[in-house]
Amino acid sequence: MSAIDLAAHPLTAWTGPLGLPDFTALEDGDFGPVFDAALKAHEAEIGAIADSGNEPTIDNTLVALELSGEALGHVSAIFWLRAGAHTNDAIRTLEREIAPKMARHYSAISMNAALFGRLDDLYQRRERLGLDAETLRVLEKTWKRFVRAGAKLVDADKVRLAAINEELAQLGAAFSQNVLADEGSWALVLEREEDLAGLPQFLRSAMRGAAEERGHPGKHAVTLSRSIIEPFLTYSARRDLREQAFRAFTSRGENGGETDNREIVARILALRAEKAKLLGYEHYAALKLDDTMAKNAGAVMGLLEPVWEKARQKAAADQAELQRIAAAQGSNEPVAAWDWRYWQEKLRAEKYAFDEAELKPYLQLDHIVGAAFDVAGRLFGLTFEERTDIAAWHPDVRIFEVRDADGSYRATFLADYFNRASKRSGAWMSSLESAHKLGDGAQPVIYNVMNFAKPPKGEPALLSMDDARTLFHEFGHALHGMLSEATWPSISGTSVARDFVELPSQLYEHWLTVPAVLEKHALHHETGEPMPPELLERMLEARNFNAGFATVEFTASALVDMAFHSIADAPSDPIAFEAETLAALEMPEAIAMRHRTPHFAHVFSGDGYSAGYYSYMWSEVLDADAFKAFEETGDIFHAETARKLLDHIYSAGGTRDPEELYLAFRGRMPSPEAMMEKRGLAVSG
Repeated sequence: MSAIDLAAHPLTAWTGPLGLPDFTALEDGDFGPVFDAALKAHEAEIGAIADSGNEPTIDNTLVALELSGEALGHVSAIFWLRAGAHTNDAIRTLEREIAPKMARHYSAISMNAALFGRLDDLYQRRERLGLDAETLRVLEKTWKRFVRAGAKLVDADKVRLAAINEELAQLGAAFSQNVLADEGSWALVLEREEDLAGLPQFLRSAMRGAAEERGHPGKHAVTLSRSIIEPFLTYSARRDLREQAFRAFTSRGENGGETDNREIVARILALRAEKAKLLGYEHYAALKLDDTMAKNAGAVMGLLEPVWEKARQKAAADQAELQRIAAAQGSNEPVAAWDWRYWQEKLRAEKYAFDEAELKPYLQLDHIVGAAFDVAGRLFGLTFEERTDIAAWHPDVRIFEVRDADGSYRATFLADYFNRASKRSGAWMSSLESAHKLGDGAQPVIYNVMNFAKPPKGEPALLSMDDARTLFHEFGHALHGMLSEATWPSISGTSVARDFVELPSQLYEHWLTVPAVLEKHALHHETGEPMPPELLERMLEARNFNAGFATVEFTASALVDMAFHSIADAPSDPIAFEAETLAALEMPEAIAMRHRTPHFAHVFSGDGYSAGYYSYMWSEVLDADAFKAFEETGDIFHAETARKLLDHIYSAGGTRDPEELYLAFRGRMPSPEAMMEKRGLAVSG
């Protein structure tokens, strides 16, 4: 086999328009050889830095380290994009090989004694080097990252830590693939009209499209995509079918056989506990929280526990109301978890004369995308031009050229909105290229992935309000990446503390329900008429209607995550531990965790949100207060406030401590009250 020219290969040398790879030239069979070549090239670059005979300087050590591995970064970015958004058997097989190989590679870098010696030399002299604030921050964060990765361990412990990291990577890949397999293989195909009782037309259309995609034309299918399963549980009058679908949804990763994740979770938790001890931490949460705003588990629990109590009280009151309305309509069974959404929707209609299905005709995907772009234009001066002449990884993917107010090129944005069997569930933002100014610099190439139900051909894609919020949420992350002005790659865009990263995304959600935005973009897909003001008013009045349910299902997941990682010795039976934790919390039987342990991808498919799922709520404390900064001016697009938001939040990346950034924007730190008020859980008295 001839040597691979990384400077010319389409997986590593991106020559397409807008800084993109040429997706039409990519072959699945190339990933393995290119990865091997890119790993070898990066290893050589690291060796040259570590073994340099010159005195360590910022340029020959820190800058060189930051700019190393470009080819590996490129092939990795495309591969992990494909593994999540458009996988197949070849990609899945390779993922199981690549994940531990990459972990082994980066462990070797972190534990390279000569390389750390050079970084340590700079770190010890940092106050005498005359560094600007951003460079000093990068040096300190890099040094601490190496220490947390084992740079100061004795050789035997380094070997063990490397083995742990490699196995964790392998287990995370297997966990994710198992969940995807369970989701992709299950469908409840409905053939009779009576099976569709209660289902609104938008859901029937989505289920018809799902059935057709799975080879059942003319029928309807319930799938485990949230865009279908949640409205099905909300509207289906067939309690038996609701139960069947709910049990399938909540048992992903727990069905026995090759895709069962229970042993994988037990092993992951044991390895994480061992890793924490090796690095000198009491438990894994202490290790993970060391570099966050919260700092420690006590601060996290100080937020979650009061919210949990308020949410549980609210949910108990709501459940009594659900039982009442169920009895009034002839149902004498206790409200079960597969009943909650159904009776909740009936209660919402009774209290607010409002049905979520009324919103659907006004929430066309194309128009909600336009609304997200419009808000970005009004706040930050951005414009978006769709490029239909460029191919991406799937025909459904849309590509946009993003420009600043002065017309200069800012970024490339790609959006992959529809659910398919080759895509893992959920919604996320990531990048093919992060913005930075080091060396030759780089312009950002950012993408969003969603799982909206794809309509039958010729019909518009209609979103629920939750779907629309998800789109705004992920686009808020995308803006964080696109607007970055950081010099250094490692602190660009979303490379911030985990409990700060959700601020730009959750804050952006607020603009979705601003009346001026909906009046312009929420247009009926048949008549073109804007959403009636009275419907908008009823929707806004009812927005916190399910606050107890929504907060319980989220907070339960966050508390179980913290329970798993806040003990020194991992539980041998994680499912039993989950049940014991929920019992101690007095979890309502009629509500399930938003993410049960066997499919809790945030926590177990990788390291991202382990001991960190709480961060959505931590950031929510910030976002509720941040939006008030606009409300207090009387103008939700207030130019001066938007400029401060851009300068200190969206463009700042990790250039400064997150608390310092928030103080620069708002002038003070918030209290949880604004968040509790936003959720409809405000503390009385």
